[in-house]
Amino acid sequence: MTGIIEQYYAPLLKKHGFVPEPDNDQYGPLGLCWRLSPEVGEGSYWTYGQRDLFDIKIHNFSFNKDFMLEFDLPECLSITRYDSISGEELSPYRRLSAGCIKTYVGGYKPYQVIVHKNIPVRSIGIEITPAYYEDYLKKQYPEEYRNPIEAFRKIDQTTEFPEMYRLLSELQNYRGTGIAAKLYYESKVAEALSLVVEYQKKRSVSDHKLVSQDLERIQTVAAYLSDHYAGEVPIERLAQIACMGTTKLKSSFKKVYGCTITEYMQQRRMSQAEYLLAHTDLQIGQIAQTIGYSTSSRFAELFRRSTGLLPLEYRKMAKRK
Repeated sequence: MTGIIEQYYAPLLKKHGFVPEPDNDQYGPLGLCWRLSPEVGEGSYWTYGQRDLFDIKIHNFSFNKDFMLEFDLPECLSITRYDSISGEELSPYRRLSAGCIKTYVGGYKPYQVIVHKNIPVRSIGIEITPAYYEDYLKKQYPEEYRNPIEAFRKIDQTTEFPEMYRLLSELQNYRGTGIAAKLYYESKVAEALSLVVEYQKKRSVSDHKLVSQDLERIQTVAAYLSDHYAGEVPIERLAQIACMGTTKLKSSFKKVYGCTITEYMQQRRMSQAEYLLAHTDLQIGQIAQTIGYSTSSRFAELFRRSTGLLPLEYRKMAKRK
C-alpha cells in the first residue's frame, strides 16, 4: 500500500499508540488493520488506499483516558459518518455528533479534537487527495471540470444526506478481494464525489457574509442559548435579542453555526448529559429533567441519535475503570 497511508497515516497512528496488525482483515483483505495498544485503549483502525489518489478508513476503538488529538491533516477532501462518538472539535469549538455526514477540507489548518474516554469511536470515511480531484479528474473531464473544494466546504455537517449515508454503509460492509475489490473501492470514491457535487447543486446556499453587527447579534443569541438551553426559549424572544425577524434570525444563525437553533440547543443539552452520566449518580429521569426533557424516553431517543449509544450504555462505558 503506497501513498497517503504510508507517507502520512502510518507515522501518525504509531505516534498515538496504534500498532500494525497485518493478519487482521476484518473489514477487507486489501486493507491494513491497526490495533490500539492496551495501555492507550482498545479497538482497531482499518485503512485502504490507492496510490496517492484516495484512502478509506474505518474506526472502531476507544481510549482509556480523555484524549486530545492535534495534527495537520494532509491536503485532501474528507467525508465521514460517525456511528458512535463522544467528543468536541476545537477551533472552532463544536460537539461531534453521531448519525451525521461530516466533511472537512484538510491542508489549511491544524485539526484539534478531544475524544472522551471509554466511548467507542465508530466511523467510516473517505479522503480524496488533489492528485485525484485536481490532476486525474481534470484530465478525464477537461471541459466540465469544476474544483469540488467549495462543495465539500458547504456541506460541513448534515443529517440530510441519505445517499451518502447509504454509500458509506455499503463501503463498510464490503468484503471483496483482488481486482474486483480495487475497482469497487475506486467506483465508490467516484460516486461519493459525484454525490457531493450534486448535493451542492440541489442545496445551494447564499455566499453573502453577514455584516459585523448581525454577526455580533447572532453570537449574542448563541451565548443566551448556552445559558438557557435547559428551558423553553421562544423564537420571538431570540428575535428580540437579535433585533431581527424570525426568518432572518433562523437563516443567519444556520449560516454562522452550521445548524438550526433547535439543533444547537440539543447539542448543548447532550454535552451536559454526557458530563452528568459520566460524573454523577443521578438517575436517567433526573438527568432528562435537568437538561430540559420532560420524559426519559425522549431524552434516551435523542441521546442515542447524538452519540450512537443509550444513556445507560454510555454511563457504563464512561465509568469503566
